[in-house]
Amino acid sequence: MTRALILGACLSILVLLAAALSFVWTPFDHTSLDIPNKLQSPNLTNWLGTDHFGRDILSMLMVGARTSIAVALVAVGIGIVLGVPLGLWAAARKGSWLDEVIMRGNDLIFAFPSLVIAILITAILGAGAVNAIIAIGIFNIPVFARVARGAALPVWEREFILAARVAGKNGLRISVEHILPNIANLLIVQGTIQFSLGILAEAGLSYVGLGAQPPIPSWGRMLADAQTLVALAPHMALMPGITIILTVLGLNLLGDGLRDYFDPKLRVSRV
Repeated sequence: MTRALILGACLSILVLLAAALSFVWTPFDHTSLDIPNKLQSPNLTNWLGTDHFGRDILSMLMVGARTSIAVALVAVGIGIVLGVPLGLWAAARKGSWLDEVIMRGNDLIFAFPSLVIAILITAILGAGAVNAIIAIGIFNIPVFARVARGAALPVWEREFILAARVAGKNGLRISVEHILPNIANLLIVQGTIQFSLGILAEAGLSYVGLGAQPPIPSWGRMLADAQTLVALAPHMALMPGITIILTVLGLNLLGDGLRDYFDPKLRVSRV
C-alpha cells in the first residue's frame, strides 16, 4: 500500500465524513443570516470566518460537500452505467460498423471541452443540480466507453476467451462473465479520476451560476460570491478554494494509489 493511496484515502474520507456529518450537525445553520457579523475573519466562534451575509463558512462548506459529492457521484454513475456497456459492445464487435459508430460518436464529444459542453447543456435545460448532473454525466459516457473498449480488446485475445467461445457462450455472456471482471480494476481507477473531475465541473458550473441554486450551498458559488471581496475578506475565497484543491488532490492520489495497487508490475517496482 503506497503513501499516495493512504494520503488520498485519508483526504477523501475526511470530505465524506464532513458531508455525512452535515446531515445531522453543523456548527451553525447554513441558511441563517447574521449581517452584524458579516465578513468576520476566522475566530474561536466561526472557525473559518463568515461570508458577506454573516453565514458560517465552515457550515456552508460541510453542506456544500454533500452537494458536490452527490452531483459528481451520480454523474459518474451515469457514465459507468451507459458508457461501460457501450465500450464492451464495441470491443465485442471490433471492426464492425457498430464499433465505428460508437467510437466516432465518442470522438465527436471529445472534440469539445467538457466544461463547455456542460455549460451548453445547462444553459439549454436551465440551471440546477439535476441538470448539472445530466451535463457532467453525458461527458462521462464516452470516457468510460473508451476505457472499457481499450481494456477489453486485449482480453478478447486471451486463451480463456477462446475456450469460452468453444463452450458455446455468446458475446454478451463472455463480456459479462469474463471481460468485465478482468477490466473492473481499470474502471474503478477511472471512476475515481472522473469523480474528482466531476467535483471540479460542478464547482465550475456553480461558479457561473448554472449549478446548484440558492439556498443550497455550493463550493463554486462560494468562490463566485468572494471574487469581489477578496481584498476585504480573503478567507471567503481561500476556504472554498483550499477545500476544492484538497478534495481533488485526495481523489487523484487515491486513483493513483489504486492504479499502483491493482497493477502487479507497479507493485513489484515499488518494493
